[in-house]
Amino acid sequence: MRVVFLGSGAFAIPSLEALLGAGHEVAAVVTQPDKEKGRGRAMAPPPLKPVALAHGLAVLQPRRVKEPAAQEALRALAPEIQVVVAYGQILPTSVIEIPPRRTVNVHGSLLPRYRGAAPVQWAIVNGEAETGVTTMLIDAGLDTGPTLLARATPIGEDETAEELEARLAVLGGSLLVETLEGLSNGTVHPTPQDHERATHAPIIRKEDGLIDWTLPAVAIERRVRGFHAWPGATTTLAGRGLRILRARVEPGGGEAPGTLVAVDREGLHVACGEGSRLLLLEVQPESRKAMSAAAFASGARPAPGLRLG
Repeated sequence: MRVVFLGSGAFAIPSLEALLGAGHEVAAVVTQPDKEKGRGRAMAPPPLKPVALAHGLAVLQPRRVKEPAAQEALRALAPEIQVVVAYGQILPTSVIEIPPRRTVNVHGSLLPRYRGAAPVQWAIVNGEAETGVTTMLIDAGLDTGPTLLARATPIGEDETAEELEARLAVLGGSLLVETLEGLSNGTVHPTPQDHERATHAPIIRKEDGLIDWTLPAVAIERRVRGFHAWPGATTTLAGRGLRILRARVEPGGGEAPGTLVAVDREGLHVACGEGSRLLLLEVQPESRKAMSAAAFASGARPAPGLRLG
């Protein structure tokens, strides 16, 4: 098929490469504009752009895809179908309906569960045993269009959101190829979603990463994994910021939540809600690099009885 691919984030890379590997004609890649990044404010491209250029593909970077000029450019490409993966802009109906086969999206959840911007993170935070990817036809709603195919995968016991997202991206690429093949030969058909079963995965806010030590340790550990990349699971110790990068749930003893119970060669043992404890294994002190919790304790020498947060 002749495809116009709209994507920006790293999650989109395996899907684009899978399409090319399957022999589809990618007429152009539409991605977000370059943005200032870092202390030097140098312009940086979205992750998908260098990959597209390396494959010799035409790249379009409209400021807003809903603008008339952008839509004219899309129509001029005459795609049979459009594919959207981690693009970062809401598509108006006028764009969705440009190709005769409409617009297919690869979403990182088993729809209708976890509609929204952060399905991978919230699936981990909420303690789901499995998640997956779904291909769907985009409509005017937020991930509400009819589904095409879906594939499930278990969530690893120690898996972070970045690790899970990388796996789902690859799974999404293969599912996308299967979806386009099925649409082409008539074996894949849209199925309306059961909106009564829908759950949502809203945009993650910085404050979502602030640890509430009154939660049980299992809930905090899930936040450490789910918010690992951003905003991070954060707290304070002795008035200084501390980011928790890796942790393990362990049996508790009923101490007040947030109390530093013990320090040993494994790390920092912290009391949590419901009589549970969390062993901090890897941390990042404020304005410093990541390190093992044991190494941090060796330098900072926090005394048992201190309160975190």
